[in-house]
Amino acid sequence: MEDDDDPLTPAEEKELKGRLRFLQQEHADLDAAIEALGAVPIPDQLRIARMKRRKLSLRDEIVKIEDRILPDIIA
Repeated sequence: MEDDDDPLTPAEEKELKGRLRFLQQEHADLDAAIEALGAVPIPDQLRIARMKRRKLSLRDEIVKIEDRILPDIIA
């Protein structure tokens, strides 16, 4: 298993950046969908709550990938 402290190969970095773009787009799409659902006269609160949980999960994954691509350097 690969250690998260190991430097990324160019191929791994490219793959992670592609995944990051996909997740960011899905996050933005969910944000727009939540906003649209909240604007209807009687919003489906259960559906909105599920979408918000998914959005938070995506945000966590996005942060992990960003940290992997640009790790903190302790001097």
